[in-house]
Amino acid sequence: MQYAWLIWSLILIGVWLAVYFALDTKDKKREMLAVSWWTSLIGLTEPFFVPEYWNPPSLFNLAERTGFDMESLIFSFGIGGIAVAVYERIFRVQHERITLHERHSPAHRYHQAVLLSTPVVFLILMVAASLNPIYSAILAMVVGGFFALYCRPDLARKMLSSSVIFLAIYFVYFLTLTWMYPGYVELVWNLGDISGILLAGVPLEELLFALSFGFLWSGIYEHFRWRRIKNA
Repeated sequence: MQYAWLIWSLILIGVWLAVYFALDTKDKKREMLAVSWWTSLIGLTEPFFVPEYWNPPSLFNLAERTGFDMESLIFSFGIGGIAVAVYERIFRVQHERITLHERHSPAHRYHQAVLLSTPVVFLILMVAASLNPIYSAILAMVVGGFFALYCRPDLARKMLSSSVIFLAIYFVYFLTLTWMYPGYVELVWNLGDISGILLAGVPLEELLFALSFGFLWSGIYEHFRWRRIKNA
């Protein structure tokens, strides 16, 4: 099981490639690739979660020795692009620019604060609350997602739909891990410090993570690049 985390991350890249090549425009592919690169940096937060949430055997035993690991960068790259692009693959949407005049509307006044809300809430919870880091991350993404909806209500359909779609994809994806490596979840996840609830072998917290991540991250490109979905 030493390489389970690496192999599982590479399987996710296979899913990423399937979504990427199914996109129908260069602009959507560019969006997916850009967001994936941004999201890969989330992998650098791994020391917050090791070993409090889980402690996976990793390449060169990096996670155990440093808290960081290469697999987290690969995994974060994959989930970011899938979360932002799968809705557009299914519904084949198009984007248009938000004008400079529209950017000065009251709803956009707190645009930068909205983008910073998730990491700020996460750090506050990590310092002030005695929660397992996974719960702090889930709550921070939910709060950030609702702040984002206040700023960009036009993205509500995409964000809400993407949260459910990404949850479904992630659930099926996680089942590949439990199928290939029976007992891996019980060995690696710190089930005693979280709910311990498993749904078809998948920790409940992983599904809550997928739901909240898909909710927040699916609209991140439109926020950063001042885009909206046509006829949204």
